[in-house]
Amino acid sequence: MAQKYFPDWKIASAGVEAHGLNQYAVKVMAEKGIDISKNKSKLIDLDYLNTCDLVVTLCGDARDRCPVTPNHVKREHWGFIDPALIQGTEEDKLRAFRAVRDGIEEAITKMEVE
Repeated sequence: MAQKYFPDWKIASAGVEAHGLNQYAVKVMAEKGIDISKNKSKLIDLDYLNTCDLVVTLCGDARDRCPVTPNHVKREHWGFIDPALIQGTEEDKLRAFRAVRDGIEEAITKMEVE
């Protein structure tokens, strides 16, 4: 999503754990015309962090477990729930993924670019 708003940036996604692709994430992103069906889960490490200018963590677990970022890297935490942890019906899960997707997009549009 961020690439749409910042086309000149190199944007990547990585996590503190590698998971398979979540079917609900694929579905709700497709609703916005974004195909993530071929994305692979990547692990973040210090070498990776050294190439970054900005790191955004999206949930508390990622914030707490993300390796220490180098001093030159700006760090933000946006504090979303992890929608993969939601219990309930398929519609409950889709609703949670949509809420996080839309919240992330809103946060991206409000970013102040230096």
